[in-house]
Parts: sequence; structure tokens; C-alpha cells
Amino acid sequence: MSGPITPDGRRVDPTPHLAAVASAMARPGQPAATYAALEAAMEAVLGHRLFTILRYHADSGESERVWTNRPAAYPVAGRKALNPTFWSRQVLQERRPYLGRTAADLREVFFDHELIASLGCASVLNLPVVWDGRVLGTINLLHEAEWYVETDVAVGLAFAGFAVPALR
Repeated sequence: MSGPITPDGRRVDPTPHLAAVASAMARPGQPAATYAALEAAMEAVLGHRLFTILRYHADSGESERVWTNRPAAYPVAGRKALNPTFWSRQVLQERRPYLGRTAADLREVFFDHELIASLGCASVLNLPVVWDGRVLGTINLLHEAEWYVETDVAVGLAFAGFAVPALR
């Protein structure tokens, strides 16, 4: 499976959803207006059960959750240290997305894989938000196993670019 499908079997066109996020960026109440628009647009185009946005603090090696659609399980809260792993190297240093398709992929990467599984999630798409060669944070979408595919990466990165001003 790969993201939402229209009744005639086609993928949802991201264009009107990208426009909706661009419009939200002009509204007062930033950065929440942009974060909410990103969540809604990415749900419509790519789908997710869990959606978070993390700010990355490169100076301290910490991440800070600034947006979540599941505050009971993943509240917006303080910072947490990130361990050096292949995931952190790929996403935060090399600025490349991470696509995990199965529960085994998530177990390999995330210490909280049991909580993730309890939310019905077994696949992930982590998208770095990059400005001027520096990772500002990540947008993280999680869904059932095998939900995300390679073609979702480019669409996800297009949306992630809209988070730059909100995370700066």
C-alpha cells in the first residue's frame, strides 16, 4: 500500500494540499498554523496514524517534539538526547530520509518501538527539514506495515520544505 488512493485507483494529487500549506504559512498564529496544515495535508496525500515534528538541536545533539497528533502518547515536551546510530547519521548528518517498512525496521531504530506498535504503526517515513545545508528538524509519519514506499519520499520532502520557516 502507498498512501491514500482516489476512488478510481490513483494516488491523491498533492498540488492542492501543497497550496493549502503555503496559504497557511501566511496566517497568524505561527508556527502552529503551518504545523496543523502540514499534518492535514500530509494525512490527505501520504496518510499517517502518528505524525510528529521534531526540532533538532545540533549543538547539543538533542531533539524537541514541537507538534504531535497523539499528545497522550507523544506529548509536546522537553528535549531528549539522540544516540548516534545509523538512523541519526542518515537523517541528521547526511540529510537523507529514512523509510522503514516493517515492525522489525522500527525495532532496529527506535527505543520506543513497543509504544509505536501499540498505536498500530509498523512503518515510518522520517523526513529531514533542511535549510542551508543544516537539518532543522524532522517530520515523522508512521502507519501500518508496508504503508510507505520510495515514491512517497519525494512528495514528503516537498512538504518538509514548508516547515523550514516554522523551525528556524
